[in-house]
Amino acid sequence: MLELLRNARVYSPEPLGVCQILVAGERIAWIGGERIELPRELAATVTDLGGRRVIPGIVDGHAHVTGGGFEKGYASRVPPLSASEFTRCGITSVVGLLGTDDLVHTPAELLAHVRGLVEQGLSAWCWTGGYHVPVATLTGSVRGDLVHLDRCIGVGELAISDHRSSQPTLEELLRIASECHVGGMMTGKAGVLHLHLGDGERGLELVRRALETSELPPRVFQPTHVNRRRALFEEALELSRFGVPIDITAFPVEEGEDALAADVALAQYLSRGGEPALVTVSSDGGGCLPHFDDDGRVAGFGVGAPSALADCLAQLLRDGHALEKVLPAFTSNWADALRLAGKGRLVAGAAADLVVLGDDHLVRDVMCGGVWHVRDAQPRVADPFEFLPAP
Repeated sequence: MLELLRNARVYSPEPLGVCQILVAGERIAWIGGERIELPRELAATVTDLGGRRVIPGIVDGHAHVTGGGFEKGYASRVPPLSASEFTRCGITSVVGLLGTDDLVHTPAELLAHVRGLVEQGLSAWCWTGGYHVPVATLTGSVRGDLVHLDRCIGVGELAISDHRSSQPTLEELLRIASECHVGGMMTGKAGVLHLHLGDGERGLELVRRALETSELPPRVFQPTHVNRRRALFEEALELSRFGVPIDITAFPVEEGEDALAADVALAQYLSRGGEPALVTVSSDGGGCLPHFDDDGRVAGFGVGAPSALADCLAQLLRDGHALEKVLPAFTSNWADALRLAGKGRLVAGAAADLVVLGDDHLVRDVMCGGVWHVRDAQPRVADPFEFLPAP
């Protein structure tokens, strides 16, 4: 139940220098620069990390844990994601959601899958709803889901400026956002409306109008995929100056495409004076990444990978960005925006969720809730069906 981690170069995400970390059960009991010796009677495990960088576990606020897709027929549904697909790439906290398919995949199924991830040692929550209006809920209302479903923290990913959306009106958007806000107040949860942004020219117009015509605080609205078009990214950067949090997606970007890779978008956001606390990066893991023809039909598609987050962070470090500057977008900013207590920081009393980075900036070791899930880049905790023989 006790493990002492020695010689950890800690980024909390701010740099703390070389520290010792005492893990007791699922929590960090103590962290400090002085070397301590524990009584032999405590039978503590001692692990020397050799001066490697240790960061908080990565938080992924946008992942299709039950699988996305269903945009090119029944066979295009993406399989669900297992806990180890997140932990092996440094993700220790995840928020699952529904997208285009919020009919066959349901909030009940999503909630059950999230609870299964929790049983496997991951920290997991969910957004209720999906792309469409009326919002798909389990209890019959957004407020009801927030109040009665322990893992539900808001609505997402409600689609705007996308041909796959329900083309919501301003009044509908405001009603859903107000349900999020009040439900969050009642429960102490995030109460955030996580908004899918498509390729439509209207961009963030609905969000701007919502801010202009209502009393809702800007933090309630969180647009995602804002780097999918350069013009959309400019809109998002401007909205962030009014307190709107924005989420960058770590999807692949092809040469010549009118999009910004996540590492480029985050670097631009920070260098151009964006509020550092209002930007996050997510993976869209398990989500379908379609390409459409002029008639709105799927011409081809890929699948988002949870590993995109660790790859994005590694690319930023290879490009010379300071770890303490870019790390909050993957850790503490998510924890603050979604009110995930004990997550996103390495401090006494926080969850013992941490990642050890190798010299190549890639994930080497991962601890979730005081348990090593990955050591030397090899999974140590298996999913229930991972090693069963094929039927």
